[in-house]
Amino acid sequence: MRIDYKYLYIFIALFLTEVYIGVFIHDNIIRPFIGDVLVVCLIYFFIGVFTKKVSPIQVFIFACLIEIGQYFNLASLLHMEDFKIAKIIIGSTFDFYDIISYFIGAILIFEDIS
Repeated sequence: MRIDYKYLYIFIALFLTEVYIGVFIHDNIIRPFIGDVLVVCLIYFFIGVFTKKVSPIQVFIFACLIEIGQYFNLASLLHMEDFKIAKIIIGSTFDFYDIISYFIGAILIFEDIS
């Protein structure tokens, strides 16, 4: 397995940005929208560290499936509502605007592959 260090550095920068947003920013724009745009990029670059066999469309679909899982309260269906990390990863509140944010993130990723 070959590691792509460029993608690793981008992933680390995005991860640290997401942690900063999650811990220190409590507003109505950056945390809910920019954070969701960046999470799609974060997932893409994490996978890209190890393989180039992922597309922005696949990451967008994955993010949408997680969001749909939130609509159906997936954390509760999986009996994981008491596990904080699971609630953070899976989420708990469906929001259609999150899907728009994921789409914007996917568009930003396309800039990387073009």
